[in-house]
Amino acid sequence: MFQLFQSFLPLHNPIGFGASDFIELELAALLVLLIVAHAGLGAWARKLAARTGWCMLTLAILPIALRLAMLVQSPVPTPNGSDEFSHLLAADTLRHVRLANPPHPMRRYFETTFVLQEPTYSSIFPLGQAVALALGRLIFGLPWAGVLFSMAVLGALCYWMLRAWTTPGWALVGGLLAVIQFGPLRYWMNTYWGGAVSAVAGCLVFGSLPRLRERGRTRDAVFLGIGIGMQLLTRPFECVLLVAAAILFFLPALRGPREWRTLARVAAVVTLTILPAAGLTLLQNKQVTGSWTTLPYMLSRYQYGVPTTFTMQPNPEPHRELTASQRLNYEEQAATHGTGMETPGRYVERLASRTRFYRFFFLPPLYLALPFFLLSLREWRFLWAALALAAFGLGTNFYPYFYPHYIAAATCLFVLVSVVGLERLGRVTIGGHAAGKEAAQVLVLLCAAQFLFWYGFHLFAKTNASIAMLQYDAWDDVNHGDPEGRIAVRGRLAQAPGKQLVFVRYWPQHRFQEWIQNAADIDKAPVVWALDRGAAENETLRHYYADRTVWLLEPDARPPKLAPYQQEPAPEPEPAKEKREKPSPEMNGIQLLPIQ
Repeated sequence: MFQLFQSFLPLHNPIGFGASDFIELELAALLVLLIVAHAGLGAWARKLAARTGWCMLTLAILPIALRLAMLVQSPVPTPNGSDEFSHLLAADTLRHVRLANPPHPMRRYFETTFVLQEPTYSSIFPLGQAVALALGRLIFGLPWAGVLFSMAVLGALCYWMLRAWTTPGWALVGGLLAVIQFGPLRYWMNTYWGGAVSAVAGCLVFGSLPRLRERGRTRDAVFLGIGIGMQLLTRPFECVLLVAAAILFFLPALRGPREWRTLARVAAVVTLTILPAAGLTLLQNKQVTGSWTTLPYMLSRYQYGVPTTFTMQPNPEPHRELTASQRLNYEEQAATHGTGMETPGRYVERLASRTRFYRFFFLPPLYLALPFFLLSLREWRFLWAALALAAFGLGTNFYPYFYPHYIAAATCLFVLVSVVGLERLGRVTIGGHAAGKEAAQVLVLLCAAQFLFWYGFHLFAKTNASIAMLQYDAWDDVNHGDPEGRIAVRGRLAQAPGKQLVFVRYWPQHRFQEWIQNAADIDKAPVVWALDRGAAENETLRHYYADRTVWLLEPDARPPKLAPYQQEPAPEPEPAKEKREKPSPEMNGIQLLPIQ
């Protein structure tokens, strides 16, 4: 913080401002923006909001342009976790036009988290995120391009979804809120974990429901089916919650035979649209696990004990030998799961502890609009939205772990809650004056100001002020520098001639930060990452890859230590011992058993 406040001193910044000057300038800028918005910007925005195609195009381009502008300071994200490596493996497998890879003859060296080695070498995750990454790799030669594209589609479809729920102007506001809240500064756009793909599925579903009830068009039924299919391919358990929410939406409208016939027709179209996704899921199960009904996720749980089970189920037991790091990972997940029976008290305590994670879906100024959303619960459609959000929160509370992308399908509903709250606030009058309208405008401008505040620090991430402030960002998910040393390690390997083999030697307490990250076709990859299994066993893999330069990586050193692999000398033979007389089988009343 010293560096930040030092930059506020008049002699330490180029315009001679002090801290109070900066505060006054920011408040003045906010007031000017408010006046401009009221006088002319609002009219221009309303005109744009009515042009659906242009709005969707603008909201698609905006997050990509904002993130690409940060590339100088924050380059293409480097994958650094087991989930990311597993999704990238699935994407690379799809790139080879297959759903699974044959087991490798040296698979004991390639053991890692969230990857099956038997009966096939495959990711344990569904294909939704992998499809986006594979498209990015296929079209642009970069998996991260698929992440950018999925975020662009989310921005556009969030506006499209809101058009079915509110006015064009507020739909545009909601689309902009989605871009700044989930886009350039958040992990959905800066990792390979996913989030945007599931959120797109939710937009298609929740945007189709009111359109279907109003018009009953086949096109909207197809959109509904596509959304459910995408969610099935991305997060199957939450797909059940999504379908349940969709069914609940239609129940009050089923008053007579006509409505039931319409629902039956819609259900038929939706079912036909979902069939390709369901078939692909079954085919992946068969190709990866050998069973049509066994998910790769389930087989990993049986073999490795991870991911752990739902809290109402007992902890899984591994059915194969685990490496040291896999054992630590399993023990950590088992401890988080807990050994006792699930109780209502534990369930409520876990639910309360996860409230802070919902901050991911709301910018701080929007919390002031949430009470006004409660005024809308007298309408069934908004009560239904609250019930749907509750279903996602209560359903996913059976997970021992929780991350925002678990409920990404409900993203547009969170945005809807914010927009409706702002809209209702805008209707408030005090003494005949439309004070609520100005208050809603101020909240929207504060959201924009907060985004621009943090975006500016990320855009100039190497300045003293940025370095001092970024640690206080509530969700700082943008990569800066190379704190784990992965970029330096990969750069050195890329500069080395020929193909490389890297033995990864973890220190005893290593956990979670995975470095075994192999391609779908391991033998043809430029770099093969292998687990260090000791000098004797390592020789077997060295002979298998006799044409590769061999390295030893110690990732737990600071910084990670990468050096040419040195074969350890064979142990010297022990000196000959003096031959002694063999003891009697019985000595001092103790029977000595021969060693077997």
